[in-house]
Amino acid sequence: MSDIESLILSHLSTSPSARIDDTLKWSASSNLEHNAVIGAVKSLSVEAYVSATELKTEHYSMSSEAEDIIANGSQEFAVVSALIESGASGMSIPELMGAVGKDVYKIGFGKCMKNKWAKKTGDTLIALKVKGDVTDETRDHLNALKQAKGDVTATADAADVVLDDAAITALKRRKLITLVTQHYLAVSRGKDYAPKRQKRAADLTKEMLDSGDWTTTPFKPYNFATVGEKVGGGYLHPLLKVRAEFRKILMQMGFQEMPTNKWVESSFWNFDTLFQPQSHPARDAHDTFFIKEPASTVSVPEEYYERVKAMHEVGGAGSIGYRYDFKREEAFKNLLRTHTTAISSQMLYRLANQKGGFTPKKYFSIDRVFRNETMDATHLCEFHQVEGLVADYDLSLGDLIGTIETFFNKIGITQLRFKPAFNPYTEPSMEIFGYHPDLKQWTEIGNSGMFRPEMLAPMGLPKNVRVIAWGLSLERPTMIKYRIKNIRDLFGHKVEMARTRTAPICRFDAVA
Repeated sequence: MSDIESLILSHLSTSPSARIDDTLKWSASSNLEHNAVIGAVKSLSVEAYVSATELKTEHYSMSSEAEDIIANGSQEFAVVSALIESGASGMSIPELMGAVGKDVYKIGFGKCMKNKWAKKTGDTLIALKVKGDVTDETRDHLNALKQAKGDVTATADAADVVLDDAAITALKRRKLITLVTQHYLAVSRGKDYAPKRQKRAADLTKEMLDSGDWTTTPFKPYNFATVGEKVGGGYLHPLLKVRAEFRKILMQMGFQEMPTNKWVESSFWNFDTLFQPQSHPARDAHDTFFIKEPASTVSVPEEYYERVKAMHEVGGAGSIGYRYDFKREEAFKNLLRTHTTAISSQMLYRLANQKGGFTPKKYFSIDRVFRNETMDATHLCEFHQVEGLVADYDLSLGDLIGTIETFFNKIGITQLRFKPAFNPYTEPSMEIFGYHPDLKQWTEIGNSGMFRPEMLAPMGLPKNVRVIAWGLSLERPTMIKYRIKNIRDLFGHKVEMARTRTAPICRFDAVA
């Protein structure tokens, strides 16, 4: 039991009719914080030690300007007094400002004219009242309110002045007074009052049962009618909503999903099988996250490794290769995959070496990739990649463009541009741009191309098999869909959790 609770119970113990009529006054007399007293009373009320009634009192507090008016008079009274002193000749506005001050003139002149205490003839201001005809009602009202300690109902007794609603409204409009409401409690004994609070147990424990203490231990009452904590259902992140729609669209287009549940890959599958040289800048630590432990993979298909090595060193399939010494230790380095194309190369290798030989396939994947990039409004070092590929006989660049346009039209993005680009493992290659309606600019949303023969030949695919592929981030189409300007508001540690609950259902209207 706290000291404040003890003081309250002790105060009520003097007689059955003992009470605290006003916790505000009682707190002040006991040198206690009123909020702490309120908390103690409410805690005691829960177990019926005390009964409390909520009350409130209202009074008006004075602003510093009101205190100045009480001491020196109102601005309008100062203005009319100066004009009365000037006599029938009146005063010009500069003369009046010099006499009463600029700040007093700004407030008092308008009030004076509104009360018809003065008139303006040309550039001269002349008083319409004589000395003794004007009373400073604003000062009188404020003074009466101060003497009544802010209580409007007590002004008649305190200063023989009655303040009606219009007078109070005028003072409030001028921000001379502010209504202050103070809440307090009236406290008396409750039905279970005792001079000392006894702690009640909330739970029946094994120890109580073993010792028998449960028979004498007081327990808190259990409310069987209380409503439990509301259970919230799960919510899909906007990225997952868009991902689900993409999966549905790609499956409708006849694509089969690739297994991409492996974030750590070897450099062999991530780079080497894609005919990306071991000296390429993308393989530098500034662009790729390498794994420290385990730093190297255990094994790769050895015969395939030798064919990839030969393609890099001496070439083949009409290529002269890169003409360098292919290093095994470099190929075996583990890393966080920089693209899901590492899985695509594995699937194509399996497709080329399956029983019965090659059969045309359409594959897609949507999963997380990692790149050591500088973060800005449209780039993160961790993002989701959507990738699709088609492996079939005698495909062309037209098939690639048509497939990409079909996919993007199905998700409602019709404003597309293609720009020639360079990729180590595709030729020809194209960057895909989509128009962002809020950023008012073309945003790069993907990359595409046809896999090079130097990549496909070591896999063992037939010579006339072509593979068209494209990749795009999941985040940027989601940003366009949900009108998000900064990617960090969509994905990462700064994202508001409320966005997950309030994000609308993702629905793409296909364009024929």
